[in-house]
Amino acid sequence: VQLQASGGGLVQAGGSLRLSCAASGRTFGRSVMGWFRQAPGKEREFVATINWSGGSTYYADSVKGRFTISRDNAKNTVYLQMNSLKPEDTAVYYCAARLGSSTTVGPSTYDYWGQGTLVTVSS
Repeated sequence: VQLQASGGGLVQAGGSLRLSCAASGRTFGRSVMGWFRQAPGKEREFVATINWSGGSTYYADSVKGRFTISRDNAKNTVYLQMNSLKPEDTAVYYCAARLGSSTTVGPSTYDYWGQGTLVTVSS
């Protein structure tokens, strides 16, 4: 599975962005997908995850109610809709794929990673 994240950019606090992650390979429809982020000087942290059907999602407390993860298996794409953005959301955002059925939050449990897309939220 190869992953290509896009959609990052500069936005003012309170604004919105939608990240996309396009996947290649026939295993996408059977993969758990996740979004992670890494701010300068900090460790990579979990943001959101979604199971293969889209019927199960889980979010970090810091983004719950503001971010929404979704997927379109026909397009081999997973999305992260980010609303009410805050300066502390500034980070490089990575999508990741896990060959399994259970959603997980640990970066080490994901098998494939995209290259990351930078989100900068100005105050």
